Amino acid sequence: MNDQHIASAFDRDLEAIQAQIMKMGGLVEAAILEAASSLEARDEERAEKVRAADKQIDALEELINEEAARVIALRAPTAIDLRLILSVMKISGNLERIGDYAKNMAKRTGVLAQMAPVNDSAGALRRMAKEVGKMLTDALDAYINRDAELALDVIARDAEVDQMYNALFREFLTFMMEDPRNITACMHLHFIGKNTERMGDHVTSIAEQVVYLVTGMHPDEARAKADTTSMKL
Repeated sequence: MNDQHIASAFDRDLEAIQAQIMKMGGLVEAAILEAASSLEARDEERAEKVRAADKQIDALEELINEEAARVIALRAPTAIDLRLILSVMKISGNLERIGDYAKNMAKRTGVLAQMAPVNDSAGALRRMAKEVGKMLTDALDAYINRDAELALDVIARDAEVDQMYNALFREFLTFMMEDPRNITACMHLHFIGKNTERMGDHVTSIAEQVVYLVTGMHPDEARAKADTTSMKL
C-alpha cells in the first residue's frame, strides 16, 4: 500500500468521524435549547424528551472514540494527522459533558414546575442557554472550517456568559433573602445557572482545541474567568 493510498484512506476515515462529530454537535445544540425552553414553559413532557435523547449523544461519543482508536491503530498517524484525531476525541468529550448538563437542566424542570415561578428567572436562564448554543454553533463551524479567528471570538464571548451567570446569582440571593419561600426554587435555579455556565466552559474548551489544531499552539494566555461566585458557595 503506497503513501498516497494510506493518506486517502486516512482522509476518508477522518471525514466519517467528523460527520459524526457534527451530528453529535447538532444533537447537543438542540438539547441545550430544548432543555431551557422546557424549563421556561414548565413543560415536563418536553424535558423528558431531552433526558431520553441524551442516550444518543452518549452513544455517539462512544462510537467516535472507538473509530478514532481504530484509525490510530490502523493508520499510525503522525504529527498533524495525530493532532486531528486527538482533537476529535477531546471535542466529543466536551460535547458529551455539555449534553449531560442539558440533561441535568431537564431533570430539574419537573421539580420546578410544581413550584411558583421566581420572577423571570427561567426566561433569563433560557437567554443564557441560547447564548451558549450560539457559541457552540460557532465553535463547531470554526472546527470544520479550521477558523482560528472565529474560535478565538468564541473564547472571548465566554466572559459574557459568566457575567450573565453572576447577575443571576445575585438575583437569586436577593429573592431568597426577601422571601424564604423562594429558597428551594432558587437553589434549583442556581444549579441550572451554574450548569449552563459550565456548558460555556466546555464550548470554550472546544474553541481552544480548534486554535491548537490550526496553529499548533494553545491560546496565548489562560482565559480569565469572569465567574466571581465560585468562592461564595
